[in-house]
Amino acid sequence: MAGDLMLLAAISLLSACQQSYFAWLVGKSRKKHKIMPPAVTGPPEFERTFRAQQNCVEYYPVFLVDLWIAGWFFNQEVAALLGLAYMFARHKYFHGYAESVKGRLTGFYWSLVVLIVLLALGTAGIANSFLDEYLNFSVAKKLRKLL
Repeated sequence: MAGDLMLLAAISLLSACQQSYFAWLVGKSRKKHKIMPPAVTGPPEFERTFRAQQNCVEYYPVFLVDLWIAGWFFNQEVAALLGLAYMFARHKYFHGYAESVKGRLTGFYWSLVVLIVLLALGTAGIANSFLDEYLNFSVAKKLRKLL
């Protein structure tokens, strides 16, 4: 069973490392600007870095749920690739935001697109599983017969 979840687990672990890296960058910015916790205000450079990290934290549970549902019910490989795309978009978002407020937009929009695709794939996978389990109707099997 672990092999069936290996890619999802690897992306989850890698994304947790990314979240830790973002938190480390906030700590580094705190030291640079001499801002002691729990303060969250200071120079604009610090505030942008802090907000970028907080936004990544706020979206992280949504990402993990979408990743695992899409991987479990739709396709693990597709979900894992989308997970990597999300992480790249979040990287662009974080570093873009740290440089300027407008710099965050490209990464933010791309990460939203990936989340929407993961959500759609997860929804399709769950709907197919529900139809197959409770109504003995599999969309995937019907499509394979047609092709």
